[in-house]
Amino acid sequence: MRESGGDQVQAAVAGAVAALRTATDQDWSATRAGGLDWNVRETAAHVAGCLVAYAGQLAVRATDSYVPFDHGLEEGTDNDGTLRVVEAMGALLAAAVRAAPRDARGYHPYPHRSADREGFAAMGITEAVLHTYDMAGGLGVAYAPSAGICSYVLTRIFPHVRPGADPWETLLWATGRGDLPGRPRVTAWKWCNNLVLTTERLTLEGVTPAVAGDLSLGGDGGHAWLGGGPVDGTREGAGMVAKAYEAGVLRPEWGMYTLVRRTDDLAVGAMGWHGPPDEDGRVEIGYDLVEPARGHGYATEALRALSAWALAREDVTAVFARTEPGNTPSRRVLERAGFVRVRTDDEEWLAYELRG
Repeated sequence: MRESGGDQVQAAVAGAVAALRTATDQDWSATRAGGLDWNVRETAAHVAGCLVAYAGQLAVRATDSYVPFDHGLEEGTDNDGTLRVVEAMGALLAAAVRAAPRDARGYHPYPHRSADREGFAAMGITEAVLHTYDMAGGLGVAYAPSAGICSYVLTRIFPHVRPGADPWETLLWATGRGDLPGRPRVTAWKWCNNLVLTTERLTLEGVTPAVAGDLSLGGDGGHAWLGGGPVDGTREGAGMVAKAYEAGVLRPEWGMYTLVRRTDDLAVGAMGWHGPPDEDGRVEIGYDLVEPARGHGYATEALRALSAWALAREDVTAVFARTEPGNTPSRRVLERAGFVRVRTDDEEWLAYELRG
């Protein structure tokens, strides 16, 4: 799994422009874009602006706000010229995505104030394909992006949406533009970029359904791994995330995180939740490291950070962990992170807890 998203951006924009180019003889300023309040010309300009804005955010690694610039069409630009602007802005986003390092992130407010290159690619694609759908509806033009492009988007910024048989129909439903049998109509929506936490030496990267699916099937999840690859526990955890996504019950922040060493961008392990907090506010955590990363304090560092994030939430009162009695290194990780031993009825495991 080594795709940055640049090819997908380029393909999505090319497909959108090709569809709209069949209707350049119509009056775009007098034609409403589907169910939007904008006309087709305004909507196309919006798409172009989103594409170049995302390129700028990623290119300069904006950290806490939008880059303060604006974009607009020159007065008198005709329909064909408008599409050339969309093409150009799409090319800029594709180039920025391809040029960005794997760990690059830029500011975006939804929902955790940052996105990586795949997130910006997916957001740009979403703007392009959804608004082309809107414009095509107003112009009476047939349009549908490929299933692959739609799946790319869904598995990166719609982790909370249960996949359907048709990825395009699923994306339309998820964004309030269509119906799916057995699902209520969507009236409000936002996409969901992955949560990332940093410590002194590590980055904890929330695992998307795309990464989880790849890891569970024996892939690398888009990472270079210390020691050549993840351990079995990481693949099992990824499989749990993938199954939750397929069932439509994944709450992404309560899934799995890869532990990435900041000095060289090598993945050294994984840490994750067994599910969201229960009715008592208790949540269980598990972790593992690749063999060469053990004994350096990485697990303790990550456990402190992820536990602190959880306990800062109003819906969490305690973080719970279990380990085998003979697993002395794991016990020491928990104790160094501040966990204390608690009694349970399970004689096969030792239980530890950290309370806020």
